[in-house]
Order: sequence, then structure tokens, then C-alpha cells
Amino acid sequence: MSLKYNRVLLKLSGEALMGEKGYGFDENILNEYAVQIKEIQDMGVQVGIVIGGGNIFRGLTGVNTGFDRISGDYMGMLATVINGLALQTFIRNIGGKARILTAIEMLPVAERYTRTLTHQLLSQGFAVIFTFGTGNPFFTTDTAAALRGVEMNAEVLLKGTRVDGIYTADPEKDMTAVKFNEITFQEAYQRGLKIMDLTAFTFCRENNLPIIVFDMNAKGNLLKIIQGEKVGTLVKG
Repeated sequence: MSLKYNRVLLKLSGEALMGEKGYGFDENILNEYAVQIKEIQDMGVQVGIVIGGGNIFRGLTGVNTGFDRISGDYMGMLATVINGLALQTFIRNIGGKARILTAIEMLPVAERYTRTLTHQLLSQGFAVIFTFGTGNPFFTTDTAAALRGVEMNAEVLLKGTRVDGIYTADPEKDMTAVKFNEITFQEAYQRGLKIMDLTAFTFCRENNLPIIVFDMNAKGNLLKIIQGEKVGTLVKG
């Protein structure tokens, strides 16, 4: 079976891992994500993954509760390492191959990220989970996903969310919101659509890395995208 994409960067939100728990992990969601990732791995797709840390700690939220921005951002980046360890565990539990890389030195938790190591692991069939963001405060995990996606030569950045694409307005708040099947970077920018933070969005545009926003919680969506089915919203051009 021919595949539309052979090398992808999958961006997952930390909040999605909570499910209905309000904090931490929903083991069923972790397992479902692992199953979907292994499914495309088994087809030969090379997968890089970036996960947010919002299910544990968000740097910007911490600022409002007394933490300075830099300390808050580092705490949020540490949360992404915890999430990465959790996802690695669940992928391995079902027989998949996964390795965590961190943006700073963090042995023995994980090896430090290098582009060379990333390409070696991808060629060996590992899902590579990039953690600790870019390694710098003031940058979001969206920006980390865009950066790692370009560095690993991904063909597309897949942004898994809880909605099924990009709309003219928030579909959870505006019943009249209309979904885009495809949109250009320029139009999305002009409309002020909040797809990713502006730094990440601009980085993808400048490096010709298309984005697909889709509902990761709908079983089978990840596989459908890999096979070329129109799922979610494609941002390109």
C-alpha cells in the first residue's frame, strides 16, 4: 500500500493526556495514542513526537500564581519529559519501539538530542520523542515541534487536537463556525486563526513544512492521514 507520508512530526497536547481526570494521565488515552503510533510505525512510517506539558504544569499559568516566567517555563519543560516517559512506556508495552531525547543533558533519564542521533533512530524504526521543548524559556512546545520537524526533514507536522480541524471561530463556543478543509499560511495569518503560536507558525511557513490539524482522539485518524485521506485541515503554501 502506498503511503502519502513516510516521515512525520506528531505534536500532541499535554492536556489531551488528562482525559476527564483534570490532572496527570488517563492511561486509556495513553494506550490509544500508543496503538495509533505503532500502527503507522508497522507500516514503515518514521515518526517524531513532541508532547506538551499542560496536564502537569504550564509556564504561563505559573506566572499568574507567583512563579517568574523563566522558572515556570523550565518547570513546564520538565513536565514534557514526564509525558515523554509515559508515552515511551506505553508504546513499548504494546511491542513498539520508542526512544526519548531531551534538549538538555539529562542522563540517565534520556539521551541528549542531536540531529544525527535522531536520524539514526528513525532509520532503525524508533518513534523518537523529543522532550524539554527547545531547551530554552519563552518558547512553546509548538515551536519545539516546528523546529524538530524541520530538523528531521518531516514531510508534514501533524497537530493532534480535540477538534477535527481549523474553523472560522472556536466551534466549541460558536455554533456557526465553518471548518476549512485546506487553507494557506497567508490566509490563516490574515484571519488571525490560532493554529499554533506565531513563532512556530512562521517557522513552518518559512521552511515549507505543511501542517495538518486533526482530532487525534478519533480512532483511525492518524492512519487515514498517512494513507492520504483528507482528515482535518491542511495548512500549506
